[in-house]
Amino acid sequence: MSDHSDIPSARSRGMLACTRCGAVWPIAAEGTDCDRCGHTLHSRDTKSLQKVWAWWIAGVMAYIPANLEPMLKTRTLVMESESTIVEGAFDLIHHGDIPVALIILIASVGIPVAKFGAIAYLAFSVNRQAKLSAHGRQHLYELVEYIGRWSMIDVFVVAILSALVQLNAAAQISPGPAALTFALSVIFTMLSAQSFDSRMIWDTDPAPNDPTKKDPHLERH
Repeated sequence: MSDHSDIPSARSRGMLACTRCGAVWPIAAEGTDCDRCGHTLHSRDTKSLQKVWAWWIAGVMAYIPANLEPMLKTRTLVMESESTIVEGAFDLIHHGDIPVALIILIASVGIPVAKFGAIAYLAFSVNRQAKLSAHGRQHLYELVEYIGRWSMIDVFVVAILSALVQLNAAAQISPGPAALTFALSVIFTMLSAQSFDSRMIWDTDPAPNDPTKKDPHLERH
C-alpha cells in the first residue's frame, strides 16, 4: 500500500477545481470565471484566515458573557432564582442528576473551549511548522465541523424546560440573557470553522517530487 503523502495534489499538477461545481481547470485560469457555473476560480481562498480569526474573536467575545450571565431564570410562588451554565450543572449534580450535568458541562464548556483551541491551532499551523501531521490536522478539522452542531445542547435544554414548566402555574422558567450570547458564540465558531480553507493544511507539506523533502529513513543514518 502506497503512502498517502506521495499522492500529488491537483495544484502541484497545475490544475484547480471550481469550489461551486467541481469543474477542473488549468491553474492559469485562476481569477477568471468558471465557464460551467460562472463562479470565480481560485486555487486557495486568500482571505480565509482573516475570516477565520474575525469569526473566532466574535465567538470568544460572545462566549465570555454566556458563562457570566444567567442562562436560566426560575420563578415560583415564594422565590426567584437565576443560574449560569456551570451553576445549573452543579445544581443538577446536587440533586443527583450527574449524567445530565456531565452532558451539559461537556457540551457547554468542554466542547466550545476545545473548538476555540482547535480552530486557533489550525489557523496558526498554516504559516508555522506544526507537530501534528497534515492528515492529523485534516481529521481535527473534520472533527471540529462534526461536533459543532452538538454545542447547542444547552440552549435546547433551556428551550425544552421553558416549554414544559410553563404548563405548571406554580412555577415559571424562562431563558436568561446567556442563552442568546451562547447561541451566538456557537454560530460564530461554526462560521469560523467553515471559513477555514482546509486545502491550506496540505500546502505546508512539500510536494511529492520536491527535492527538499527528506526521507526519514535516510535521516536516521
